[in-house]
Amino acid sequence: MSNERSSVESVVQTYFDGLYEGDADKLGAAFHPSADLRWVEKGELKVLTVPDWLAWVRKRPSAKAEGKPREDFIVTIDRSDDNTAFIKVRCQLPPRYFTDYLVAMKLADGWQIVSKSYRYDLRD
Repeated sequence: MSNERSSVESVVQTYFDGLYEGDADKLGAAFHPSADLRWVEKGELKVLTVPDWLAWVRKRPSAKAEGKPREDFIVTIDRSDDNTAFIKVRCQLPPRYFTDYLVAMKLADGWQIVSKSYRYDLRD
């Protein structure tokens, strides 16, 4: 299963690179098109589709272009079988510092993120 772990880590690395570089194509490759992003804002569940999120990513300046520091890492990978993984990661787009919970599944074309739930802190 170590080879499978590295393939899961590879899709997460594509996600990290896409976030930092503001590269919607890389992010689109990491996520299944039907995936969504979920978070709580003022006590309400918010849901954003991946296509809508990628459109937003294309419009914003990237952390890389703004010279912001990069720090992203995998906290845990929990595998229930050969095709499903729950991944907790930490990443940042200052001033936002995120904890993301990603569900990835091994599909016909390889691993893709099928769901993302997250929270963040605002820092100076």
